[in-house]
Amino acid sequence: MYDLIEKGFLQLVDTFYARWPRSVPAASGLAACKIISHRGQHDNLAVMENTLKAFDMAVQAGVWGLEFDIRWTRDLKPMVFHDQDLLRIFKDPLVIKKTDRQTLREKFPLIPTLEEVLERYGRRVHLMVEIKQEHYPDPQRQTDMLANFFSGLQPVKDFHFLSLDVNMFDQVGFAPPSSCLPVAQLNFQTFSNLALSRGYAGVAGHFLFINNRMAARHKARGQHVGVGYPCSANSLFREVNRGVEWIFSNHAVEMQAVVDRYAGKVEGGRTL
Repeated sequence: MYDLIEKGFLQLVDTFYARWPRSVPAASGLAACKIISHRGQHDNLAVMENTLKAFDMAVQAGVWGLEFDIRWTRDLKPMVFHDQDLLRIFKDPLVIKKTDRQTLREKFPLIPTLEEVLERYGRRVHLMVEIKQEHYPDPQRQTDMLANFFSGLQPVKDFHFLSLDVNMFDQVGFAPPSSCLPVAQLNFQTFSNLALSRGYAGVAGHFLFINNRMAARHKARGQHVGVGYPCSANSLFREVNRGVEWIFSNHAVEMQAVVDRYAGKVEGGRTL
């Protein structure tokens, strides 16, 4: 239910901003912005989110980064999936943490393992890995497993960890705070302050709630600002024009096409 409410809200907000004409950003701004495909290029009809096909489509379109989620099976194997259960995506009430990996893969082969995703896309694109808010039954073992999986990649350069709960960053203590990006929902000021005091990568959240003053604070400290989820040229241009670098989008292929169309071909100031 929450996802439906959130989806409706995002569509309403972006419909408003899509109608608000924006100046085409300078070529340097377009070149600097990084498009990140949120759960891959999906519609959850023909292509399901957080699947290799969804990620492949985004990578083939030239997006800079992929965002995906980690969930753990009953036998403590990390899988790439967003929800606790499969009801929304696959119409099945099966709960991931109550199911072993073999059973999950046999019934739902589209769900990739973390290892598969890292092997396929590591170093090819930047990885934004969300650590979900869930209980870790064997935290040291699970942390050691994650450290092993990511050992061939360089934090900050190759990947960042995201979470809606900054306490979950304790599970990835092998990576520096500068590779951790808190994602705010309504607690923007709190997360902004934590990012500055703890030396996190910056802060992320919906573009409607990250104001220019907050963005400037993080940029002044050499941190990043990530926003979701522009799905129109005008909402994208709004973020680029105010210096936002990381653009998370459910329509990353389309947003990348906008960037590719204008980057290096226009001068700032022209209105779309």
